[in-house]
Amino acid sequence: MAELTATPPFAGLCLPLEIGRARIDAAELGQLTNIAPFRGKDAALATALQAAHGLDLPQAGQSSALDDALILWFGAGHVLLCGPAPDVALADHAALTAQTDGWAALTLSGPDAEPVLARLVPLDLSPASLGAGRTARSTIGHMPASITRRQDGTFLLMTFRSMAGTLAEDLQTAMSGVNARRSLG
Repeated sequence: MAELTATPPFAGLCLPLEIGRARIDAAELGQLTNIAPFRGKDAALATALQAAHGLDLPQAGQSSALDDALILWFGAGHVLLCGPAPDVALADHAALTAQTDGWAALTLSGPDAEPVLARLVPLDLSPASLGAGRTARSTIGHMPASITRRQDGTFLLMTFRSMAGTLAEDLQTAMSGVNARRSLG
C-alpha cells in the first residue's frame, strides 16, 4: 500500500533564491482560514475578531498584522486569517473555511522587488498605490493571486498550491531579466 506523505508547496525547488537585488523565500503562514461574514454580521464579526485575535476586520484592499497573526482582504465579502486557528466564536458571525492546503505563499524582497513584480502583475505597484499594509487580488503572469505589501516593504505573494512551481519559475525568470537589464546599463 502506498504511503502518503505531506510535502510543502515548494518542495524540491531551490528556495530561497537570490538573483541580483531580489530574493524569493517560501513563506510559512500557519493555518489559513477564509472568513465570509453572514449578511448583516460585519460589525459583530469585527468585534469578535478583535476580542479573539486582537485584529481589525480589514476593509477592501487592506491587511492587518499582529504578532504571528495576519488578516488579509481576500475579495468581496472574504478575508483570510493567517496564523492562528480561528476562535470558535467567529462561527456565530461568519462562515469559516480551512484553506491551508490550498495555497502557496512566497515573499519577494530586495531593492528590485517592485520592478521584478512589475514584469508579471498588471497593477500599479508603487507605494502610493499599493503601500505597506495594502493587499490586492490580481494575477501574477496567468495565475490568480493575492499580493500584499508588508510593513517591511516585502511582498507576500499567494497563489493556488497547484501553481507553486510556476510562480517560483516565473519570478526567477523576471528576477533574471531585471538583473540582466541592470548589468547592461
